[in-house]
Amino acid sequence: MQTQTNRQTLQAKKIKGMIDQSGKLIITDDLNLKPGEVEVIILQTQTISNDCKTSPDEQREETKKSKSFPSKVKAFQGLFENTKPVPPDFDEDQAKWEALKEKHNL
Repeated sequence: MQTQTNRQTLQAKKIKGMIDQSGKLIITDDLNLKPGEVEVIILQTQTISNDCKTSPDEQREETKKSKSFPSKVKAFQGLFENTKPVPPDFDEDQAKWEALKEKHNL
């Protein structure tokens, strides 16, 4: 006796669309999919404004407050409180080279 089992697989497709004023989803791309049931996941693009009226010091304080990393291990509690963010022009390879030069007195 032979039994047949049906398996379902999901096919992912990235398409563009928009939400109109009434809250309805309008798909602006062609779908080219077979008719049938689908699942929809919506990722909405958001713009982040950089015109902050706070000083860099105030921004760092806010960052420290909002990005606390609580740890259950007592040795690690407060570890990230006094760290500074990595500057945008940080060169990882240059930092490694500087550390090697210092370590080996080059």
